[in-house]
Amino acid sequence: MSDAMANSGVLITGAAGFIGGALLRELARGDGPVTALDLREVPPQQRLNGIAYEHGDIRDPTLKDVIARVKPRTVVHLASVVAVGGDDRRDYEIDVLGTRNVLEACLAAGVDHLIVTSSGAAYGYHADNPVPLRETDPLRGNEDFPYARNKREVEEMLARWRQDHPQLRQTVFRPCTVLGSTTNNQITALFERPVVTGLSGTATPFSLIADSDVVAALAQAVRTGKGGIYNLAGDGTLSLREIARLNGKPFVPIPPAMMKGALWLLHALGLTKLTPQNVKFIQYRPVLDNTRLKSEFGYSPKLDARAVFERYRDERPEPMS
Repeated sequence: MSDAMANSGVLITGAAGFIGGALLRELARGDGPVTALDLREVPPQQRLNGIAYEHGDIRDPTLKDVIARVKPRTVVHLASVVAVGGDDRRDYEIDVLGTRNVLEACLAAGVDHLIVTSSGAAYGYHADNPVPLRETDPLRGNEDFPYARNKREVEEMLARWRQDHPQLRQTVFRPCTVLGSTTNNQITALFERPVVTGLSGTATPFSLIADSDVVAALAQAVRTGKGGIYNLAGDGTLSLREIARLNGKPFVPIPPAMMKGALWLLHALGLTKLTPQNVKFIQYRPVLDNTRLKSEFGYSPKLDARAVFERYRDERPEPMS
């Protein structure tokens, strides 16, 4: 029996995160050995029966030792920066250098299948983006927006590895905005302000996907082993104006130049991590086509964009008084 055939089970990086924890609960139902790896220690009382827990940093060279010891058949790489961090160097080390370290560790350990969550941000935020964006469209993650640039660089690296190391099969998902009942990030902050502010001259359409659909697609990739690159989005979109209305909030459109000035001031005062360059993050939202996800991968999201938002709205915890 070869070393590659001897590998079994699944290892998940970023397993203590929002999606990682939900995927663990799904795979713990009986998908063979499952190992959870994260920089954060999971308290014993929160650990799931049948799951092996490893404490580690994807940037650490010792990651190779962990994966070589566990010898998983499949690695699900979820550890990444999920929001604007304010530390560009650290974000680059996690997203780009961390992914390279994962790739090298997988190759050395004879891993058969690597599943990676990238982002729709890899396409970039551009006025001339096709609507909708398909997986064959160019990746143009903006140089002046580190989050999008890093996602693009990760995908460029993955493409090189597909060519140079075809024995490591890849499944790459490009999720749009992911919403669940406990999601709390820079996107949901837009929705939850007393007044929802948008930009005049743009509809700002949001592609949305439910956290449950992300987990279901990842679990299907683990179970079927199917490779490929797939946008991960529910059907349809919602504009910020529609989101405000569904959330019972007033909507106020602001000219882009005025928004840039406001962000410059707020950033200078240390009141936000966003900068004037981030205005394109709202102005030119990538709208993702999910045809390939449904027709080639074989997964149809259960919730469309409106249903995703309404579930988030109705199930999110009440704010503290």
